[in-house]
Amino acid sequence: MLNSRTSGILLHITSLPGGHGIGDLGSDAYRFADFLKETGQRIWQVLPVGPTGYGDSPYQTFSVFAGNPLLIDLTSLRYPKSIANHALKNTPSTPSNRVDYQRTYQFKYPLLESAYRTFTIEATPPQKNDFRDFSEKHKAWLDEFSLFMSLKNEHGMVAWNHWPIDIRQRQPEALRRWSERLRSSIELHKFQQYLFFNQWMSLKRYCNKRGIRLMGDVPIFVALDSAEVWAHPEMFELNSAGKPTVVAGVPPDYFSRSGQLWGNPLYRWDVLERDGYRWWIERFRMMKGLFDIIRLDHFRGFVQYWEVPVRNKTAKRGRWVPGPGKKLFKALNKALGPLPIVVEDLGLITPDVDRLREELNLPGMRVLQFAFGDDPKADDYKPFSFPRNCVVYTGTHDNDTTIGWFRGNNGDACTQSIHQRNLERKCVSEFLGTDGKEINWDLIRLAMMSIANTVIFPLQDVIGLGSEARMNRPGTTGNNWTWRFKWEMLTSEKKQRLKQMTRLYER
Repeated sequence: MLNSRTSGILLHITSLPGGHGIGDLGSDAYRFADFLKETGQRIWQVLPVGPTGYGDSPYQTFSVFAGNPLLIDLTSLRYPKSIANHALKNTPSTPSNRVDYQRTYQFKYPLLESAYRTFTIEATPPQKNDFRDFSEKHKAWLDEFSLFMSLKNEHGMVAWNHWPIDIRQRQPEALRRWSERLRSSIELHKFQQYLFFNQWMSLKRYCNKRGIRLMGDVPIFVALDSAEVWAHPEMFELNSAGKPTVVAGVPPDYFSRSGQLWGNPLYRWDVLERDGYRWWIERFRMMKGLFDIIRLDHFRGFVQYWEVPVRNKTAKRGRWVPGPGKKLFKALNKALGPLPIVVEDLGLITPDVDRLREELNLPGMRVLQFAFGDDPKADDYKPFSFPRNCVVYTGTHDNDTTIGWFRGNNGDACTQSIHQRNLERKCVSEFLGTDGKEINWDLIRLAMMSIANTVIFPLQDVIGLGSEARMNRPGTTGNNWTWRFKWEMLTSEKKQRLKQMTRLYER
């Protein structure tokens, strides 16, 4: 899967320029694919593409199967034809370097509703048949998701475990009554998914024809307020009121002294095992169709996960609980064949996690920003320790940009002292023989020249941006997931430099 020397770029769809307040699947996505082709990059990595909820995190979505309607390109919609002109003329004033999720939602959703109403009137029989075929093909998750979102709209977007008890508990008569009452809204949500998946697959075909593979992210956990938890509460550690008894997180780490309290409900792996992990099989079947390569988030949690009692205010106090381990992956491979997976094996990795990854012959990750500290595992992230079968990053979406990291003035709530950061900076300079003026290119070069088969860089590092362009600060809320770039940032000099380095190191 990743057995030849390859390089690529990490950039989420929302971070593209253009669109209408947010990067989308329109012309700028195709232009970015052309940039990748021009500079010799063969992987485009994105974050999860599901419909985001409160906090705008792509790791906390209303569904792990659905696509985010905010990513739909309005200008290419045929229903109605006037939508393109309307969108172009009446786009709200939003920052070009940040996503304003609320204003974008308020602008785009009425237009998508208008497109659906016109579609019901003007679409030809073959077009309506195509929509019907899509709805039938994805019925297993689409019906639940569309009813869930319609119910959320009807109940002021509050979480499902605050709905009236009959529909919260999915009593058959309540399901029948609400499905009938919300029929039009349900069809609207199906139509939005139809548009998203058509546009996504069009972009994927465009990339693949140019030798570019799309790499997508599959979070291990799902949001409490999601269609999956509402529809399948028996799969999760919930009480009779639909509230979690224990939640997911990680203990104190590089990013936070108090750990990270994610708050996701935890799986009842015994229940999932009894039906052969069918839900996970269908989830991966879907992801395999959307992406050429799958980055499996928090691989460590499949071996052991950190369980935190719901009453706790931080993730400091919890316990490690065994996950499904090899049994899950055996079921996936039996049902779907070998999967193109890269595992996110960062954090507190124990020998049993390494053993499972090696048994499955899956590439793990190495992050150069972790290679120069005083942590005992820092040497694992230095190039002289890399195996060929791994993916090397200068940093991920959770890290600061390389320039921001090196300067060390980003105000992180991480566990490093000023003294530790100064020692780290000194180690970087000595290891690379650099004064740090172009530390982003120093680390890109270090990754490129390494033995690792695959290297990936956040676009921020290619452009050379500081902490102002950081995508996410783990353990914090607000001001995350909003960064966008501008085309003028990708100068011809930077493109040429990336292209030459890619050729030089035979990527």
